[in-house]
Amino acid sequence: MVWFQKRLRMPAVRRGFHLITDLLTAELPELEQIRVGTVHFFIQHTSASLSINENADPTVRHDFEEFFNRTAPENASYFRHNSEGSDDMPAHLKAAMLGTSVTIPITNGQLALGTWQGVYLGEHRNHGGRRWIIATLMGQEK
Repeated sequence: MVWFQKRLRMPAVRRGFHLITDLLTAELPELEQIRVGTVHFFIQHTSASLSINENADPTVRHDFEEFFNRTAPENASYFRHNSEGSDDMPAHLKAAMLGTSVTIPITNGQLALGTWQGVYLGEHRNHGGRRWIIATLMGQEK
């Protein structure tokens, strides 16, 4: 059994939902060493999220953004936490709803995602900046 952990720096992206599966795997050549195992991705932020969903049709990412913007709107009169801007509290709520981590099986050196699955980075701030993700791999070596 082997364990490996790495801190990955994601590029700054605009607000919305972004497929980052290829970015993650490009930063993890260690995946190729694992025959069977898991990888856990954890984002170290309270205003961004990780999730797994549709990887082919970009309208899904658009619809995610529309839904969450309506569910946690900016400038709601009942929000008190707004010292960092009107997008701050809605960003925390979106991250809390979607979560900060995903765990994916590894099979023969590759993420064992379904045909239409990809890892999303949900950027919930208007100017969130670069984000940090901790990747922890464990499994049996090839």
